[in-house]
Amino acid sequence: MIGVALRHRFGRVGFALDVAFEAPAAGVTTLFGPSGCGKSTILAAVAGLLRPDEGRVAIGDAVLLDTARRVCVAPERRRCGVVFQDARLFPHLSVETNLRYGLRRAPPDAAGPGFEEVVALLGIGALLARRPAGLSGGERQRVALGRALLARPRLLLMDEPLAALDAARRAEVLPFLARLRDVAGLPILYVTHALEEVDALADHLVLLEAGRVVAAGAVEALSARTDLPQLAGRRDAGVLLACTVRRAAGGLTALGFAGGELLTTARPGPEGTRLRVRLRARDIAIAIEEPRGLSTQNILPATIAGIAAGGDPAEAFVRLAVGPTILLARITQGSVERLALRPGLAVWALIKAVTFDHRVAAWPKSGAEAGA
Repeated sequence: MIGVALRHRFGRVGFALDVAFEAPAAGVTTLFGPSGCGKSTILAAVAGLLRPDEGRVAIGDAVLLDTARRVCVAPERRRCGVVFQDARLFPHLSVETNLRYGLRRAPPDAAGPGFEEVVALLGIGALLARRPAGLSGGERQRVALGRALLARPRLLLMDEPLAALDAARRAEVLPFLARLRDVAGLPILYVTHALEEVDALADHLVLLEAGRVVAAGAVEALSARTDLPQLAGRRDAGVLLACTVRRAAGGLTALGFAGGELLTTARPGPEGTRLRVRLRARDIAIAIEEPRGLSTQNILPATIAGIAAGGDPAEAFVRLAVGPTILLARITQGSVERLALRPGLAVWALIKAVTFDHRVAAWPKSGAEAGA
């Protein structure tokens, strides 16, 4: 596990950080929250670029910081690879030389991917002879990732690496980040305020607000909670589902999940492709009788697991159990009363095949998905 506990104040009345969380020793832990909530400050303290007033940072048995014991490992000895918003490549060096600079910084006995493996992983073989000025923003970020990987870190720190890119370049880089997550086997702390990056990459989520941890846990579990305004208060609030492509026919693709199957107009990949989709709460309707004669493709038997306030006084969140999977529907309070909805009631969840948000990257098979 990665353990982080930090307390720091900037000036006598400045911003105060007081956080503690644990992250898995593999996969992506995303620090998520609005600008100014302390995400980048946490990364700076973990990297050794900021010494907090109090704190402890450990990766397994390796203690990088323990102010109580006066332990503070120098940044260059922490073996943290850092990727910033701007790629920070050496402008006078070629892509290949920038990459080999990272390789020269790797400890001699450290295991990790070789030069050719990293180049293939990130798809940058055709860029090796070029200088950073001749690269697109997405290409520069891929090279920066490669340089960080070749330093063979034990922890990868990514500080909003896609924030400076436009939508097209973000879409270009996201699949490479997903591939990196799956292949490199490194723990990654990833800072973002973009929900689509959380959907695509996160295993574990740490929600931050004003220098404090609001919640932490598996991203799928947190996405289904209605008591977290940072997630449930958004108009695109909804659950993340781990799915597997089962078949395609008649212009539709069937996605299997733990508890059922969904039909979509999207083409996420061939049979067996694994991905996560966001089912927005506003896109799910509820019927108390089995509907007939509808154009809606997905009509799923469900049981109401709970009803909660929807943020707006006129709205409510209804938690729907479809087998072991929980979905969220955002409906009006008037509909709750008119239909006499209550926990335990058998209903049908209606989801149009054209509403799914598929802007997510392929995802490794999880235990829940394996039962789909």
